[in-house]
Amino acid sequence: MRLQAIEEQALDPSSDSTHSPHSDLPLAGIRVIDFSRVLAGPYCTALLGDLGAEVIKIEPPGGDDYRAVGPFVGGRSGLFAAMNRNKQSIVIDLKTAAGLELARALCARADVVVENFRPGVADKLGIGYEALRALNPSLVYASVSGFGQTGPESHRPAYDIILQAMCGLMDATGAPDGAPTMLGEAVSDAVSGLFASWGVLAALLAREKNGRGTHVDVSMFDATLSLSATLVARYAATGRAPQRVGNRHPSSAPFGVYRAADGFYVVAVLNNKLFHTLAETINCPEMAHDPRFADDESRCRFEPALRAGLEAWSSGLTVAEVNRVLGAAGIPVAPIRNVRQALESEQAVHRGLLTEVAGPDGSTLRLPSQPVKFSGYGPNRVAPAPELGQHTGAILAAHEFSKEKQHA
Repeated sequence: MRLQAIEEQALDPSSDSTHSPHSDLPLAGIRVIDFSRVLAGPYCTALLGDLGAEVIKIEPPGGDDYRAVGPFVGGRSGLFAAMNRNKQSIVIDLKTAAGLELARALCARADVVVENFRPGVADKLGIGYEALRALNPSLVYASVSGFGQTGPESHRPAYDIILQAMCGLMDATGAPDGAPTMLGEAVSDAVSGLFASWGVLAALLAREKNGRGTHVDVSMFDATLSLSATLVARYAATGRAPQRVGNRHPSSAPFGVYRAADGFYVVAVLNNKLFHTLAETINCPEMAHDPRFADDESRCRFEPALRAGLEAWSSGLTVAEVNRVLGAAGIPVAPIRNVRQALESEQAVHRGLLTEVAGPDGSTLRLPSQPVKFSGYGPNRVAPAPELGQHTGAILAAHEFSKEKQHA
């Protein structure tokens, strides 16, 4: 059974754009019930909503914790706005019999359920996979947790910094003689949400073949190690844990961050041909014939001497001049931008990485969307995150639930 009332409302141009069916998007017609909160789970469902899935976010009476986390714009959380775009919100108290009944009824009519409770909590609440599979055998059910549904660490609480510490990312980041360094993004949360959306899509594709649903078990621990593709590959090949090398590549040179007169730039030279071009371009042709720099492995071993030669040239130029000269020679080079500069760049604007939409109070919001372009479909959906419980009445009416259950 589909939410016909909501779909009919979406066809009305005066209706709330959050409810648009977006029939020209890849996931149109897919209904997602979202029990998740904060970051990893909501990021997963936001990615699905970007591509047209109908996402119904079930929130407790107090709302998702992320609603109370800044920065705030007009009294609303910017983080919540980004991670809960394109969703509808219904308030349900899962600790009441009426609330549980309502939640289970919504899941019985869904294609996908996403939750990020600690393992065992969803089962205790009565909305675990086995309980919902009995109601809806074709359901794709995704669980995102710190360490997965099984294993000796499965019940351990997890935050992004915990996973960065336990998966080797912090140990591999920073200066060789400095402290392990936390990445400047909640990368474990984000990649777990990304892998969860990937798992949901794979399960939906399989369901098209065999009609069966499945439980998608996403561990932040597993996902973070999988993201660390080259770290894992180096260890698997050598049996040794990669060591911190600072702002350069661990096995190639010059490949890292270097100093100019007014700041820093990055350069990436991965083969002998490019290195010879670099040597000529910086007026040091003798470097190309120096036995210390004969190949990538040797250049990496003598990286301090190579760095000294390169920076002797670039320290007399501005970052812009370095980029102009090296870029003209075909050498991969770039300035180091902050996030504002990256998002306001011509390339980011052309690719539509932020979209302006009208907020609930009429103000203008800028929201991200998933980055993949599809030639056969329209632009991604970008609609503001819902107010707490904003769609409760519409969802209940569409499902023909009684008035008594509107306070579940």
